[in-house]
Amino acid sequence: MLPFARITIIGLGLIGSSLARAIRAEMPTARVTGHDADPAVRETARRIDLCDDITDTAGASVTDADLVVLCVPVRAMGAAAAELADDLPADAIISDVGSCKADVLAQLVAALPGRTIIPAHPVAGTENSGPEAGFATLFKGRWCIVTPPADADPVAVERVAELWRRVGADVETMDPAHHDLVLAVTSHLPHLIAYTIVGTASDLENVTQSEVIKYSAGGFRDFTRIAASDPTMWRDVFLANKDAVLEMLQRFSEDLSALQRAIRWNDGDTLFNLFTHTRAIRRSIIEQGQDDAKPDFGRAH
Repeated sequence: MLPFARITIIGLGLIGSSLARAIRAEMPTARVTGHDADPAVRETARRIDLCDDITDTAGASVTDADLVVLCVPVRAMGAAAAELADDLPADAIISDVGSCKADVLAQLVAALPGRTIIPAHPVAGTENSGPEAGFATLFKGRWCIVTPPADADPVAVERVAELWRRVGADVETMDPAHHDLVLAVTSHLPHLIAYTIVGTASDLENVTQSEVIKYSAGGFRDFTRIAASDPTMWRDVFLANKDAVLEMLQRFSEDLSALQRAIRWNDGDTLFNLFTHTRAIRRSIIEQGQDDAKPDFGRAH
């Protein structure tokens, strides 16, 4: 039995369009309705037959939905929810895909008081965006973290979890605030570092733009991939998860200072021990199937 029969996706970028494709591939009898605030995106979605129906208003997209998934930037969640509130069926479940959960939950509860809200975060993505960037297998073998409020209906939580299992994700349940702390370390801080390194390299007066690009065959190239991620989404992530990001950034700054001291004082033992430890973490990520062990990340040359 399907967890949901009529699913509405609000926001048809990379994640929203991938979810639509995955549902149609794995649950072909479920009806998928889509809406995006951008008319050009709606037109593209219609042209590529992304959903069973694409509506011009958010309200029209949810009139018969039993699940609504908000796939918009995290700071836009409350406004998106408010836009469809008057047309939302009483028994519909509202979820999302944002990478900040405590702030998003607060926005949704304020916009939709008394409704069943089960936030979730599929930990998947690429640096590309837009409805044509999505693909049905994006979530296969990736984690989706479901972050229900403390008083959530267990049946509703399980239905949302089952949807993500159906599209190939491994599901974990987590407290929203704890999720934000974990993701500040594993996702948000790495993105902030990537943006900073790429920005610093482009600003160096004694290194021309062409040289940065020409010699980017090493680690810098991989930072540029992360730094190419959607700017609106990541601006909102850092502001919505401000407290956790600042806490992790302070810890990182302290560790970076310790590393700076080790280099200044030729403390090879400290450097070797750190690099040995971080190498073991990389091996653990590969062993858990979260990345490819092939040389150069499996790139073809």
